[in-house]
Amino acid sequence: EMNKTRVGIVGEIMVKYSPYGNNFLVDLIEKEGCEAVCPDMLDFFLYGFDVQVTKRTLLGGSYFEYIKGKILTAVVNFYRKPMQKAIKGSKFGNITDIKHVRELASRVVSPGNATGEGWLLTGEMMELIEQGVNEIVCTQPFACLPNHVVGKGVIKELKRLYPKSNIVPIDYDPGASEVNQINRIKLMLASTKK
Repeated sequence: EMNKTRVGIVGEIMVKYSPYGNNFLVDLIEKEGCEAVCPDMLDFFLYGFDVQVTKRTLLGGSYFEYIKGKILTAVVNFYRKPMQKAIKGSKFGNITDIKHVRELASRVVSPGNATGEGWLLTGEMMELIEQGVNEIVCTQPFACLPNHVVGKGVIKELKRLYPKSNIVPIDYDPGASEVNQINRIKLMLASTKK
């Protein structure tokens, strides 16, 4: 079995998961002989539920939304538990609890940071790094200013906390040069290949 460099993909939900939004990023990573690692999409929904709890706790948000967030998180975690148990310790990695992701992120940004992907973006990068995925592509569309601010804003601190990390922010919008995107990703991969 080949020991491939693992490359994490984080960022705005549409650009992170849609091959048409990220110019087939997974294909590019695999063509370069690496393995693409993308956090679980369900975490985005759990993040949304958790934001309602955090809004009530930190900002005095709606009690109804707080209860709804707690219940929805509990229901999703109940149904997710068998999958967590099945893949734990396997080559598919582990599914990290959303509370742990929030705790990781809170070392760098406030849990009250809930615009765009908010603290989830930071937490996913930290989660990947702690799982041994040091190379990360942070995907950002032009239209999501909060992700630009958070994504690019935390990179310096993450590199301080995790000196082996290699995080490159890539803008995906109609005006961005696809050649520039590819070259920046290839440059990152070339500097880290084993």
